[in-house]
Amino acid sequence: MASGLFALLDDIATLMDDVAVMSKVAAKKTAGILGDDLAVNAEKASGFVSDRELPVIWAITKGSALNKLIILPFAFLLSAFAPVAITVILVAGGLYLAYEGAEKIHAYIFPHPAEKEEKLDLDITEAEILALEKKKIKSAITTDFILSVEIVIIAMSTVVDKPLLNQVAVVSLIALIATVGVYGIVAIVVRMDEFGFKLIALNEREDSFSDKVGWMLVNALPHFVRGIGFVGTLALLLVSGGIFAHNIPFFHHLLPTWPGIAKEFLFGLGVGILVLLPVMLVQKLRKKSS
Repeated sequence: MASGLFALLDDIATLMDDVAVMSKVAAKKTAGILGDDLAVNAEKASGFVSDRELPVIWAITKGSALNKLIILPFAFLLSAFAPVAITVILVAGGLYLAYEGAEKIHAYIFPHPAEKEEKLDLDITEAEILALEKKKIKSAITTDFILSVEIVIIAMSTVVDKPLLNQVAVVSLIALIATVGVYGIVAIVVRMDEFGFKLIALNEREDSFSDKVGWMLVNALPHFVRGIGFVGTLALLLVSGGIFAHNIPFFHHLLPTWPGIAKEFLFGLGVGILVLLPVMLVQKLRKKSS
């Protein structure tokens, strides 16, 4: 009886060790998308009245959790009955990620005409404020769904040949990190300036230590969000390039003497541009027809 219990505990310990190792690999593979997810949602969760930022983030977090609950069962079913579909979805998602990375670079080099921002006037009603808030939350949850599909599929691709229990443990853990971790950091980021203002208001002395730290946090917020966006763009191209290099034979055997990171960036950027060009052409034709 005792030996059986010890054997069970040993099996559990082995499983947990395997899950930890595979989760580390999956986390590395999904890090790029998590960075982009963080940058996108930090931007979408900002711009609200100070006391509404955390409720908005909480609403988006609940929507993100629901997205994962919808996506995970389908991912496990595909892995069990149609594992080749994981690769197909992975490559299709790679095309989307490459396009998104190339589009961001294009928008940086050739800025889009400034769009008219929605500004709240003094006469706006509470119902109108809530309607605008719901619209922005819905947009954030929709974007999260697209990124969540890629996060789950990339995580699944690292354990697609493993037992089902390992798949469930690893992919569910990554999905949890993608929700709790990302939106926890988003909450800290969007409240950075608020914390800075509280430090500034700690005392009436000017140019005190708390004032310096407070103003540093206030001024750092926009730069921090832009920095996350820059890193996220590079990561998108590297992640998509890695998907192509590991799942498409043509790319796998191309440029064999190049460093892996350089090849993956080049593949991601090249494919992204090839996808971006026809999309831009269609958009121009639509504008002309309208």
